[in-house]
Amino acid sequence: MSPGTPAVLAVTVAVAAFVQGSSGLGFALIVAPVAGILDPGLVPVFVLASMIPLNAYVAWRERESLDLRGAAWITGARLAATPGGLALLWLIPERDLGLFVGMATVLAAVVSLAAPAFSPGRAAYLGAGAVTGLTETATGVGGPPLALVYQHRPPAELRSTVAACFLVGEVASLVLLHATGRADAGELGSAALLLPAIAVGAWLSRLTHHRLDARRMRLFVLVFALISGLVLILGA
Repeated sequence: MSPGTPAVLAVTVAVAAFVQGSSGLGFALIVAPVAGILDPGLVPVFVLASMIPLNAYVAWRERESLDLRGAAWITGARLAATPGGLALLWLIPERDLGLFVGMATVLAAVVSLAAPAFSPGRAAYLGAGAVTGLTETATGVGGPPLALVYQHRPPAELRSTVAACFLVGEVASLVLLHATGRADAGELGSAALLLPAIAVGAWLSRLTHHRLDARRMRLFVLVFALISGLVLILGA
């Protein structure tokens, strides 16, 4: 990395940790594009590793709101789809993968804008977990499917459940990436060096996370999904 890269990454990671600690979403969307520009080799391992301490903190902070049933179904599907995400890294050109994921995300967000309120069931949990396993392992970005499933749930439930699902999935993805030679210890070291920045952002999120109501959270979720999808499409 160039001399200025760690400083830029530190600021980016701190901002992203604040956003995700407050809303439950957004870390990878903010960090992945910046990391990819500064050093493409940082994606997806650096993004995945950086999210582990943050999601552990958020899941513990709001553990009383955790949707255990939903998290179990999502995590099962997420783990089952993780090898598929690795296969995508090998088989599909990055340009085509970004375009596919981006179009699917935008479509899901548009449908959600017109759809009535709903309570997610087993099919929604399994679908979101499977898609997240594919996209997060391959690109480091997996928030939109989970965000759309929990868009009508209380903010604390969204934050805690998404964080718990991410936490287990990120560990699984990193283990598989390292076992297959797609990652090395140096990328984990880069994430470890930025732990203070993650801690600052997470601590600041304590001042705002309880102020978000359900209506604003749903609006944020849909905007988040649309933006992330468009970013992937435009970057393809």
